[in-house]
Amino acid sequence: MPEDVVLPIPNSALPQYFFVLSRPSLSHLHENARKELLAGIQADQMAPYYRLVTAASILPLDQALLESMEKANKEELEKLDLRLSEAEKTEGESDIADALHARANHLTRIGEKDKAIEAQKVALEKTAGLGSRIDMVLTLARIAFFFGDFQMITEKLTDAEELIEKGGDWDRRNRLKVYRGLHLLSIRQFKRGGELLLDALSTFTATELVSYNDFVALTIIANVLALKRVDLKKKLMAAPEVTQVIGELPTLADLMKNLYDSHYDKFFFALSTVEQSHLLPSRLLSPHTRFYVREMRILAYSQILESYRSLTLDSLARSFGVSVEFVDNELSRFIASGHLHCTIDKVHGIVETNRPSLKNAQYETVIKQGDLLLNAVQRLSKVLY
Repeated sequence: MPEDVVLPIPNSALPQYFFVLSRPSLSHLHENARKELLAGIQADQMAPYYRLVTAASILPLDQALLESMEKANKEELEKLDLRLSEAEKTEGESDIADALHARANHLTRIGEKDKAIEAQKVALEKTAGLGSRIDMVLTLARIAFFFGDFQMITEKLTDAEELIEKGGDWDRRNRLKVYRGLHLLSIRQFKRGGELLLDALSTFTATELVSYNDFVALTIIANVLALKRVDLKKKLMAAPEVTQVIGELPTLADLMKNLYDSHYDKFFFALSTVEQSHLLPSRLLSPHTRFYVREMRILAYSQILESYRSLTLDSLARSFGVSVEFVDNELSRFIASGHLHCTIDKVHGIVETNRPSLKNAQYETVIKQGDLLLNAVQRLSKVLY
């Protein structure tokens, strides 16, 4: 197998189907998810993963199917063990490494987590080429993504970054951006994760981890929240990679366009649609749905308030297509939590913007950065002395 071929193992689509089937609220998606999950398991003869899925009552147990896959797994492993044994007796280090790699990939493909991790680590120790070592570490990261092992994801992405700094090529650097970007989204760091995904947009090759359309969708979701209005148009809406597939993502197209064009009533509707179609059904984003929807609402309110010194509650409610009571309650919560800089005059029904002083903001920034610098100097002095 050529060194630059990255195998899509384990099948990264399957945990998403598992997630959908584990949520009763997503019952309208269950039929397709059940079909695709079973098909994926059968395609890669994933007996260990099938055991895990059926033990969680996600799929019903078909004993005949399980025994058939276990038999196929055993026969393939015996062939690979024989190949490894012969390589150790008669071949050189390169052939031994290839045999170990093939064995590790087999265990990875069938979803045998612990044995796959152990086998990949053994193969990694015997592999000399830097490019192959990076690919194997990224495979370990994919195993961690597959099973939702966040600690292992962090460790392996750090390992991959260290190897790439020693001389990783352009393609592997860009694939790592996608891995790190998805991980950052999964831990609610939308701004930094969105930056990495946007950087990788024009050079995306990490189809072993996420499909292209899903990658573009995640890039849009993260960056609609993170980018300033000018950059939203320039870097995202006008990007050829986005315009190429946006027709297949109509709800996200509506979200971007209506926010940019200040059609806030349509934006609120698009946001609720995105919540149901892209956030709640997503294994990656579902835990952050309430946070994301809240931050997007704050973004929309901030955008309209920046354009006016004052607005009536009635006109604000009409702009968003909601009641005055709804706007009043939302603004009150966001003002109290420090997310919006304005005041509400309930007597006259007016919202007045109250932008913080630029000098005060700069002063606070200097204080924060100074504290960080002093802390860093103190840590460094402890190490040196």
